Amino acid sequence: MTPGFWASRRVLVTGHTGFKGAWLAAWLGRMGAEVTGYSLAPETEPNLWSLLGLDGVRSVIADLNDRAALDRTLAESRPEVIFHLAAQALVRRSYGDPVGTFAANVLGTVQLLDAARAVTDLRAVVVATSDKAYENREQIWGYREGDALGGRDPYSGSKGAADIAAASMARSYFAPFAPGGHPARVGIARAGNVIGGGDWAQDRLVPDIVRGCLGPEGRVVLRAPGSVRPWQHVLEPLRGYMMLAERLHGGDDAAASGWNFGPERSDERAVVEVATAITKALGRGRIDIAEGADGGLHEAKMLRLDCTRARVELGWVPALAFDDCVRLTADWYAGWADGVAATTLCRDQIARYEGVCHG
Repeated sequence: MTPGFWASRRVLVTGHTGFKGAWLAAWLGRMGAEVTGYSLAPETEPNLWSLLGLDGVRSVIADLNDRAALDRTLAESRPEVIFHLAAQALVRRSYGDPVGTFAANVLGTVQLLDAARAVTDLRAVVVATSDKAYENREQIWGYREGDALGGRDPYSGSKGAADIAAASMARSYFAPFAPGGHPARVGIARAGNVIGGGDWAQDRLVPDIVRGCLGPEGRVVLRAPGSVRPWQHVLEPLRGYMMLAERLHGGDDAAASGWNFGPERSDERAVVEVATAITKALGRGRIDIAEGADGGLHEAKMLRLDCTRARVELGWVPALAFDDCVRLTADWYAGWADGVAATTLCRDQIARYEGVCHG
């Protein structure tokens, strides 16, 4: 990642009011980018976007499927780079609202890429899908970029479908695939599970742990303690997204494809290990196991990524070990609980992370 590349760069971030999007908007703003955000309103209170109060980011609250609002925002912001993070991102919610999940994740992606064709200054689009876009066979080895896409639950299926839709749009209308098409290149980023401060989503592991630890009962309930995921701090894949965007912007044809971003194999952990580490780091909370409390809804037990390609071709490697990810996450929430401003916490952790990456 080249911080100087982003100075005065016009960037659109969809999903900027979400956990990952708010961190990305803050980081881009720190590097001097001219950031426009396009997203639905935050769903939780508190939420990271509102706490950060990023005055330098132009915020548009609208649905991606509101084509008039989307076209107007793109025309006014004239982005050179787009990061598409907007999504219905919760597995359990997708069971209750499959239509809304597919509309947001698949049709929203197509709407964005179709609308982006009118932006003459655009040179790079990074579409963030998910590790859950892969057809998960619960295998012990990691999925590679060429493996089959799929998804059993509506969320995973929508992410697999969004991935396919993005690739189809890229190959039909954008460089280097479409003769005489738009010169921008489209890359697809599939990241493992992210943790970090400022996430308050429902039915997501770390926010549930923090709410339990900091709540009156100090109790954390785990539904699937043995499930293994590629946990990483939120700043790790965001750095990968920016490195990918720089390659796309520079006209790298090979970058216009799918990419995995996840931790080292040695840093993968079961859910119970994550919960134990965070409660220990916070210095409070107890863990209760309630297997079978998921109402029979299916969730993957094993999911791993092979990130060799990002390491070899992009030069992206994880900068943080599992213990570092947990410490940063716990420190953020502990600081917030003690009254430290979210802007200070994010600014200091981004600076600390940059120091690790460039040290």
